[in-house]
Amino acid sequence: MKILFTGGGTGGHIFPIIAITREIKKVHRNEKLTFHYIGPKDDFGFSLLAKEGIQVKTITAGKIRRYIGIKSFFQNIIDVLFKIPIGIFQSFWYIFILAPDLIFSKGGYGSIPGVFAGWFLRVPIFLHESDIAAGLANRILSRFSLEIFVSFPVKKTKPFPKEKMISVGNPVRTEILEGKKEEAEKSLRLSGTKPVVLIVGGSQGAQRINDKILQILADLLRNFEIIHQTGSKNFKTVQSESKVVIPKGLEKYYHPLPVLDEKTLKSAYAASDFIVSRAGSGSIFEIAALGKPSILIPLPEAAQDHQLKNAYCFAESGASIVIEESNFTPHFFLEKLKYLFFQRQDIKDMAEKAKKFSKPKAARIIAEYLVEYLKQ
Repeated sequence: MKILFTGGGTGGHIFPIIAITREIKKVHRNEKLTFHYIGPKDDFGFSLLAKEGIQVKTITAGKIRRYIGIKSFFQNIIDVLFKIPIGIFQSFWYIFILAPDLIFSKGGYGSIPGVFAGWFLRVPIFLHESDIAAGLANRILSRFSLEIFVSFPVKKTKPFPKEKMISVGNPVRTEILEGKKEEAEKSLRLSGTKPVVLIVGGSQGAQRINDKILQILADLLRNFEIIHQTGSKNFKTVQSESKVVIPKGLEKYYHPLPVLDEKTLKSAYAASDFIVSRAGSGSIFEIAALGKPSILIPLPEAAQDHQLKNAYCFAESGASIVIEESNFTPHFFLEKLKYLFFQRQDIKDMAEKAKKFSKPKAARIIAEYLVEYLKQ
């Protein structure tokens, strides 16, 4: 039996596929099952998929840009008239030869060719939508799917047909939830004498967040120990600037890291007492599954304001605080963080409400659903 995954190529698409694949392997131990993926070129994502035994095929993919401008206008023409049709043609032949038993799409512009071709070849199609506001690709492709797995409550997720939606949460790799605090403190060389705050800017980091953290880094380190994922492109800059602003004696409380691979992320999550993050669905459901209090800073450029909507949905549960980027001033953030740790009960309540919001078995539920479908 063969399962074909497709998606847009970012970490937000790749990591849930990895989580589902691992759970399918656990559920389907006694059956011969192969995993395949088609999508636009993404060396980082492809290397992660290959490590899971997923066979990868690169296709051409185009996207529709909704911002106004001469450049985007001509790019849209090229993508619609050439790239998307070429990608569909490539996907058609690959799917025809592979003959998968089902296609699971994680969304994003890179999923369009594979789903179109699969639908034409009458392959059963399942979608997963991470965000509370569906992306354009999944809005288009939803009409070709049998079922749509969604992360947030059905009544809040738009604009899919309710009869197709199944609310399961966003698939989380269970391995990153299994860290031990004492072991994590040793591996990350933490002092263990102050509350640990993990600052995560997303799969590629966030330069604007980095800049504001640097402005108050000295004050932060007087109160907290900081694990800071800077992004690989920004790491050297942040590292050199931090050496200028950190007072002597506080250096040991600052731990900048370019990226967080799975092992390091597991340790960082286990060691942290509080998390500051962007508001991608993957981050939110990992934070919730861990039962960690958090501050979310939605990315303002996110399509359909989906990060903003994700964040406020999570915050409505009492599990998190949202600071929109326009309000994310360094000293306001610092005082908010200090106040939360002064009000220890608030921190405890946020952690408990995060756990109640979490759906850590999303990957297992999807895996069992797909396995049962394959057995029919």
